Amino acid sequence: MRPVWLVCVVGVIAALSAGSVAAASPQAGCTPTVNDGGPDRGTPPLRAKIGTGHVLTGIVLSPSCAPIAGARVSFWQSNARGVYTAAGSGAVVTSQSGRFRFEGPRPRAYNGRPGHIHIRVEARGFETLYTEYEPRGARRGNVRLVLFPSAL
Repeated sequence: MRPVWLVCVVGVIAALSAGSVAAASPQAGCTPTVNDGGPDRGTPPLRAKIGTGHVLTGIVLSPSCAPIAGARVSFWQSNARGVYTAAGSGAVVTSQSGRFRFEGPRPRAYNGRPGHIHIRVEARGFETLYTEYEPRGARRGNVRLVLFPSAL
């Protein structure tokens, strides 16, 4: 009876150890958003609405998929002639859950480029992200922006 009991105890310990190792191993995480490097059009004022016609919502995350609160997300879009003006820009700050909402006119195509919105995301401890979003005619869009930690 003693050898059977010992085998059972060893089996339970092995199973528990394997479970704790699996639980402690890192998850796949979130892949950082590709940084296209610009353009940098200055610092727009904090305003979540610059017009109507398109609503962009999103979330800002770390590579471990943790939400980043307090990130500044800036937006620029051209007018119907393809010109960028102060009226076509705004910025928001992410909530505790890393979420944001921005509303503006539907981005218009110009010079052979599809309508798009330039986005810059800045957060303490992370590299500044420059990317763009193309709504492709949709009235609403949602983006997930994953930042890369800054070098020490």
